[in-house]
Amino acid sequence: MFREMRRVKQLLPMDETIAVMGRCTNGSLACLGDDDYPYSVPLNYVYHNGRIYFHTAKDGHKIDAITKHMKVSFSVVDEDTIVSEAYTSYFRSVIAFGKARITEENEWLEAFKALVEKYSSDQPEEAKHNEIIGCRQTHIIAIDVDHITGKEAIEYIKAKEQ
Repeated sequence: MFREMRRVKQLLPMDETIAVMGRCTNGSLACLGDDDYPYSVPLNYVYHNGRIYFHTAKDGHKIDAITKHMKVSFSVVDEDTIVSEAYTSYFRSVIAFGKARITEENEWLEAFKALVEKYSSDQPEEAKHNEIIGCRQTHIIAIDVDHITGKEAIEYIKAKEQ
């Protein structure tokens, strides 16, 4: 169903792919938008329990697209170092494919806590709790991941082998 990576030597092991998802702070959601135009939007997210979670307003382009067509992709770039003398960049990235859905109460709460912890872990517990409880005007979207791969520049692979 999903294509194999053409440059298989550059495929990240799954544990490294998951580590990239954990340390990146933003990614790009791609879905089918209005009039079937591709719609890609950068957003904050958390990778939690094998799913990608993000929050969104209860109306707007993003939620309309997801409601219309649940299949999406999500990508992050962990590293992108320009190497001008080689006319390239050294990169590390991840792409995931899955189905997006609006979470229900228990999952909503757990995912929101994970988002708050990722982006505001240094805040007092009471303040984090109040933020979560007071923010009922948003949806938390889950992407149930069907396929995920990471890839990095061949130069990084060669450096690991030495």
